[in-house]
Amino acid sequence: MTMHASGTFEVKMAPQPVQDGIGDPGIGRMALDKQFHGDLDATGKGQMLAAGTDVPGSAGYVALERVSGTLHGRRGTFALQHSGTMTRGAPQLSITVVPDSATGELLGLAGKLAITIADGKHSYDFEYTLPDAS
Repeated sequence: MTMHASGTFEVKMAPQPVQDGIGDPGIGRMALDKQFHGDLDATGKGQMLAAGTDVPGSAGYVALERVSGTLHGRRGTFALQHSGTMTRGAPQLSITVVPDSATGELLGLAGKLAITIADGKHSYDFEYTLPDAS
């Protein structure tokens, strides 16, 4: 059975220094630190890689984050994989649970998370399944 979780979150992004001889210095790296509220009461820690372009509003990013806390009262951890593209300001974003990444009472978790940013505030809608959720 598909379930939904929703709520808000805050995110802090901290630029990470370029490391000599590793990767391309034109690809930015950020540390992510999130606090989820609502049906998902958890912290998220991760890293993001991003590349901008000479065209305003066009860019791409990928990120991985480990989420730890409770989802509708079930405790555990899971990983989220992000893939985002902006084409001249038009966003396309995919955030999915990494298969078999969940632990604890969230074992078997699968799903997709959508983010909305309005008036500077972040909210999420998480559509998910759990093997024994009822």
